[in-house]
Amino acid sequence: MMESFAAPRALIADDQPHVLEALRLLLKNQGISSDTAQSPAAVLERLKSHRYDALLMDLNYTRDTTSGEEGLELLDQVRAIDRTLPVVAMTAWGSVELAIEAMKRGVSDFVLKPWQNSPLAAILWKQIEKSRQERGQLRRQREEMEAERAAGSALLPHSLPEVPGIEIAAASQPLCTLGGDYFDVLQPAGGELAIGIGDVSGKGVPAALLMSNVQASVRALAGARLEPRELTAALNKSVRMSTTSGRFVTFFYGVISRAPGGQEKRIFDYTNAGHCPPILVRADGEVEWLETGGAVLGVFADWSYEQGRIELTPGDRLLFFTDGITETADAREDEFGEERMIGIVRLLRGRGAEEIKDRVLDALAAFAGGRAQDDRTLVVVGVE
Repeated sequence: MMESFAAPRALIADDQPHVLEALRLLLKNQGISSDTAQSPAAVLERLKSHRYDALLMDLNYTRDTTSGEEGLELLDQVRAIDRTLPVVAMTAWGSVELAIEAMKRGVSDFVLKPWQNSPLAAILWKQIEKSRQERGQLRRQREEMEAERAAGSALLPHSLPEVPGIEIAAASQPLCTLGGDYFDVLQPAGGELAIGIGDVSGKGVPAALLMSNVQASVRALAGARLEPRELTAALNKSVRMSTTSGRFVTFFYGVISRAPGGQEKRIFDYTNAGHCPPILVRADGEVEWLETGGAVLGVFADWSYEQGRIELTPGDRLLFFTDGITETADAREDEFGEERMIGIVRLLRGRGAEEIKDRVLDALAAFAGGRAQDDRTLVVVGVE
């Protein structure tokens, strides 16, 4: 019956030694090894130190031999230790009410004492087979989730470049194990620092695969000394060729370079392909949105992108984000929005990028009450 598995192991719980011995011999003849426990405390101790394929337990113990209350309490404690363990309950004082309550608390099947060997063995084997299938499925799901989580993590930078005079802080929180958000921080030829951020439409494996294509393409193109508008145009063609109809990518890419003849000033050249406009909060609190660019990636085969340029000075703070940040809603369906984020940055604009990033995310979590509707990515760049 179970030749493809190792011999199953059951735990038998009853306060009567002769019952334990009779059940142990019955299970042994059925090819099921077993351990025994004479009290609820012994059951819990066994479950904490061993893994079983089934629990065959009496509902009545020495504290209360007729109501089954002690057994029902034990069921709750068993479920707290192992929610996947099938439990077959036994009692000599059966009632419809007790059976219903036991089923509510997680009993898989019910047997009255005195039992009949063949039906009891059949019930136990059925529960063992069912449990092994369910546990195997759960194990495969966990393995798949771990593989997806590892794959998603591999698509995001594990460390950020260190550039004198520039502080970078970033966080990406996927809604599922595989998210559709993208960000990267690079050091391209001819520039001090390049920031790319994007959001792939959809979720799951298709979005993650498209995101991996975007990441690989950006890293390859960034080394070719292309202007942001040229890189974005080339990336648009790549995405168009590798994606299906109806799927697209919002994308922003910019390069920070030293201003000619200025040791403190920097130039930020950028192109925005339909992405949430990054926000620049100046040292004096003034705010600018970086919108110059063109269409989202993957919709049009050819698109000529515009390029914007701003001058960065010490004290400026740049915020790059996906719409999972600003569109997160609270219980009343109000969105977090840009203004709340800008207000936080204005108050903290004299602080470092890491603190600003943490405070924005803390405020977001408090606003949403722990709820999330989309992937969230936030990158903060501070010019010192």
